[in-house]
Amino acid sequence: MAGHKPAAHESGFAAHREGVARLLASYRAIPAGATVRLAKKTSNLFRARAASDAPGLDVSGLGKVIAVDPEARTADVAGMTTYEDLVAATLPYGLAPLVVPQLKTITLGGAVTGLGIESTSFRNGLPHESVLEMDVLTGAGEIITARPDNEHADLFRGFPNSYGTLGYTVRLKIALEPVQPYVALRHVRFHDLDELERTLARIVEDRSYEGERVDYLDGVVFTAAESYLTLGRQTDEPGPVSDYTGMDIYYRSIQHDEGVVNDRLTIHDYLWRWDTDWFWCSRAFGTQNPRIRRFWPKGLRRSSFYWKLVALDRKYHIGDRLEARKGNPPQERVVQDIEVPVERTAEFVRWFLREIPIEPIWLCPLRLRDTDGARPWPLYPLAPAETYVNIGFWSAVPTVPGRPEGAANRAIEAKVSELDGHKSLYSDAYYDEAEFAALYGGETYARLKKRYDPDQRLLDLYSKAVQRK
Repeated sequence: MAGHKPAAHESGFAAHREGVARLLASYRAIPAGATVRLAKKTSNLFRARAASDAPGLDVSGLGKVIAVDPEARTADVAGMTTYEDLVAATLPYGLAPLVVPQLKTITLGGAVTGLGIESTSFRNGLPHESVLEMDVLTGAGEIITARPDNEHADLFRGFPNSYGTLGYTVRLKIALEPVQPYVALRHVRFHDLDELERTLARIVEDRSYEGERVDYLDGVVFTAAESYLTLGRQTDEPGPVSDYTGMDIYYRSIQHDEGVVNDRLTIHDYLWRWDTDWFWCSRAFGTQNPRIRRFWPKGLRRSSFYWKLVALDRKYHIGDRLEARKGNPPQERVVQDIEVPVERTAEFVRWFLREIPIEPIWLCPLRLRDTDGARPWPLYPLAPAETYVNIGFWSAVPTVPGRPEGAANRAIEAKVSELDGHKSLYSDAYYDEAEFAALYGGETYARLKKRYDPDQRLLDLYSKAVQRK
């Protein structure tokens, strides 16, 4: 019968309704005037925030895939579901989300209210562009369904990059795409950043390289004279595959002297290739040292465990204490993802390597899927039909006496604005209110805030992203 859901789907929706009921009960239990927050122990944000003793929202029933419809190629997913669980539910059908962010514990709701990106973004855009509809708990305590064509279309468009300041997703219906069992990789070496930039722009336009289809595209810069693009092609051809969850380290496999190096991974291992070593950040914990890696439990070689180590460092300032014992100043955390137009990529990278000596650097091209002629996502207004390159760098640099707090991050913000780019808000930000409003929604955000959180139960975006309340 049309519209009938299988029993497994019915049970998934029933469990979801129970989770929503607990969520609403927890909202009503928060005292009037108290700021509403999630009761969530984990996060993929690098922003510090003020401690709060107020009870949080109970999202314990909102961490499951509700239903997968393989015929329609869609999934209904609770907002707190991790991509690890989402991918595990879709891959048995030969399907995957259109964009799968790099780390397993990123949640679907988090990627939509923030910004996720990965190597399909040059053809599939950003995670929020594959959302068909979403149920949102607003600051007013109402659960509404937002779609691009209903009375809440303004929230549908304004929700991305709002970081929980307009509401929290309870359920999202997303589009899926077919995937093959394997990904064939080509790691292409460049000795010149301008040539890398030109090649990357051409691949985005052609979706091929030297006559071979490109389904996945990202890159790594080690130095101005050593950079790589990794081109992935889906395939069902059987054959040997590499394993980078053991002693071998994925990003080191990219490096070579000349030309092209080929590799193969299962689709599962390709999607999570960066998680085992948190890109390359596991080296800070010694995990890449073969003598340590051999005894480091394999189940703890993952981003979620490294996050726990970062939390300990934040709490006890372990890194700064170790630096002080060496006679060094405290470190400034420089953990950011920025986007610049593709034609400014080499310029930014050269500046960055000169002024902020952090390496490696991740490159990930993107184009919006929605090309209706307007800037369709007002809180992160990238131009349609234009190629951008996300540049990610995650480390720390020594502080310099006499320079203001966040000096390196402030310099990055200024350079990104100079190059007509944008910066994601998952980490430290230092903009003044006027510049922040100009970059991240301005009057549009103010109207959305007034409509969906009239009593200011949720923090506003500037308070959350810059003032770190």
